[in-house]
Amino acid sequence: MSIGIFNVPAVRNEPVKSYAPGSVERTELKKALEEARAKTIEIPQYIGGEEVFSQNKHKISPPHDHQHILGYFHEGTASDVSKAIEMALEARNKWAAMNWEQRATIFLKAADLIAGPYRAEINAATMLGQSKNAYQAEIDSACELIDFLRLNVNFMREIYEEQPISSDGVWNRMEYRPLEGFIFAITPFNFTAISGNLPAAPALMGNVVLWKPAFTQVYSANVIMRVFKEAGLPDGVINMILVDGPVAGDIIFKHRDFSGIHFTGSTKVFQTIWKTIGENIADYKSFPRIVGETGGKDFVLAHKSADPKAVATGLIRGAFEYQGQKCSAASRAYIPSNIWKEVKELIKEDLADIKMGGVEDFSNFVNAVIDEKSFDKIANYISDAKTNADADIVAGGGFDKNKGYFVEPTVLQAFKPDYITLCEEIFGPVLTVYVYDEDGFEDIILIIDSTSPYALTGAVFAKDRYAIQYATEHLVNAAGNFYINDKPTGAVVGQQPFGGARASGTNDKAGSVLNLLRWVSPRALKETLVSPVDYKYPFLGEV
Repeated sequence: MSIGIFNVPAVRNEPVKSYAPGSVERTELKKALEEARAKTIEIPQYIGGEEVFSQNKHKISPPHDHQHILGYFHEGTASDVSKAIEMALEARNKWAAMNWEQRATIFLKAADLIAGPYRAEINAATMLGQSKNAYQAEIDSACELIDFLRLNVNFMREIYEEQPISSDGVWNRMEYRPLEGFIFAITPFNFTAISGNLPAAPALMGNVVLWKPAFTQVYSANVIMRVFKEAGLPDGVINMILVDGPVAGDIIFKHRDFSGIHFTGSTKVFQTIWKTIGENIADYKSFPRIVGETGGKDFVLAHKSADPKAVATGLIRGAFEYQGQKCSAASRAYIPSNIWKEVKELIKEDLADIKMGGVEDFSNFVNAVIDEKSFDKIANYISDAKTNADADIVAGGGFDKNKGYFVEPTVLQAFKPDYITLCEEIFGPVLTVYVYDEDGFEDIILIIDSTSPYALTGAVFAKDRYAIQYATEHLVNAAGNFYINDKPTGAVVGQQPFGGARASGTNDKAGSVLNLLRWVSPRALKETLVSPVDYKYPFLGEV
């Protein structure tokens, strides 16, 4: 049992390495990429203490080189899901009873393993499996994942330290119990850090987890599981299952011990999950916690006082880093008429300089989109714009999938504020600009707030402080993360806790104490030090 209240390592964000020519980290990463491409691996499910292989294998290829085979993952079955639940519940009693500092040490060690011996490997896996360039992989699979693992320990201690007051003769205490049952974590392809955090955060708080990564992210997910195991995570605490969503959901959402879901993915899928949970609510031991971050149609608003160069740079980075495949990516921009011409030329200059290709060439800023389904969806939006009188191609517009799923960074100008690419989530390197009258700032804010059902991220660029205040106040519900004179991407754990509302999710702010609070069930204890021995209160006395 714990015999002290322990300080934890100081709060700090992991420094981002540069990967500049001649740097040690660049050499190590290049080597890791070569080694990964030179072998073919088999990725199992991790259920309890077993690595489960099946006869149903799926190939894993780089999105930018889909003929090359990195390996295979072994898809599971419904019986594997049931087995994983059994193993998780079997592990639960000992894990929930483990002292908090022992749980913390496991995840702190995992962070140090990623920061050190696994850094090049997990970055290379993210680059090859998800087609991220070196910098995008570094800020994701290394730094952000490390930050989640380390800072969550600090947030956990903050929670445990929050205690009630006590009156004379009474000692009041608050216990923060893990939820009674198991957690289901569903993670997306686009961020390795999210993939690691969604199962790890509930587990840190004493919960057991079934984790279903996206099939298109399994290559780096496998590295995460290996890190957790090397860090000393007991068998059954986090079980990685590789099954289709409906196969898993049909068992998990009907199970009496299902106690919560930690989700990042599409709004429609999350709505379906919520509905299913509601339909089964009477069958559960407890009301499940439902935590989700879903879609976004993120905006950039420029005021007539904005610096055109800052706006253009914010749009280039915000819209086209990682091919626009970020929930926070700048997807729609509202530019005043007085600066549009300059902003447009600056964007075109930058796009003419940007290179696109495989991640192994570090001079490529843009790489491939994740798979053929995504490629076809994005290409359809671009093709429609080419023939639609309500839009014009400002830059880009090309796409080709012969070798990899490459889509040029594309800027569209829409001539009406409800054009389809201003409203629908595309999740690709397509930015749509709407040019508004420079004196119509207040009117365009009303349009921004009502155009999209989402409310994840947004940004305003302005030098005029009154304009900044007006936008901040009148777009208060339009974005859970709001940026002033910066792109709407790049949230850092502990600095900008991430999440949005409306159709963008439950806004439980990953990277903060708010998220971890969702994975505990508090119990209040009152201990009376000297118990009363007479039922009578003073007011009952005779005059």
